[in-house]
Amino acid sequence: MTTPSRALRLPVFVAAALRRPGTVGAVAPSSPSLCRVLAEIVPSTGAPTVVELGAGTGAVSTAIQKRMPADGRHLAVEIDAELASHLRESHPGMQVLHGDAADLHTLITEAGAETVNAVVSGLPWSLFGEPLQRRILREVCRTMSKDAVFSTFAYRHATGLAGARRFRTLLDDHFDEVVPSHTVWRNLPPALVYVCRNH
Repeated sequence: MTTPSRALRLPVFVAAALRRPGTVGAVAPSSPSLCRVLAEIVPSTGAPTVVELGAGTGAVSTAIQKRMPADGRHLAVEIDAELASHLRESHPGMQVLHGDAADLHTLITEAGAETVNAVVSGLPWSLFGEPLQRRILREVCRTMSKDAVFSTFAYRHATGLAGARRFRTLLDDHFDEVVPSHTVWRNLPPALVYVCRNH
């Protein structure tokens, strides 16, 4: 059954897809099941700083905030101005940074975040060329503290395609450990999550 919050997100998602088809790579907002798996890396104790890339309509944001401890800080990066405005209204508990994930270190520094404990990505990697993928991943690694964790997802049906294989190689190039999750079948389309760490 569609919850009211998901029903409200759908028109916002469709409008963004029509407005910026080159930055929206999904056919529907991420399901609660996929969002929960992506957000599992978020520390649930202490005062962590969590960065979310491509927050979109806020589906993953909701899962992150459910895990965040009271003293945590949630920074959400969104390139689309209208989605950023929507996020500020729908998720007042997080700080929305309107900008490009390719400028992540600058955005985080300007927001006064010194240590990032987790980075959760909803970016449509398949829409990006290899130079942009590399640049964003370099920025992610540059912002992460020593023990931080990065999570992102890929659609299950596309993992054998050349672009998806290239992206997986880039993850291996940038992180010491890349662990794929089980397939999240309750998503459209089914997806898996990569959990990435450096040692």
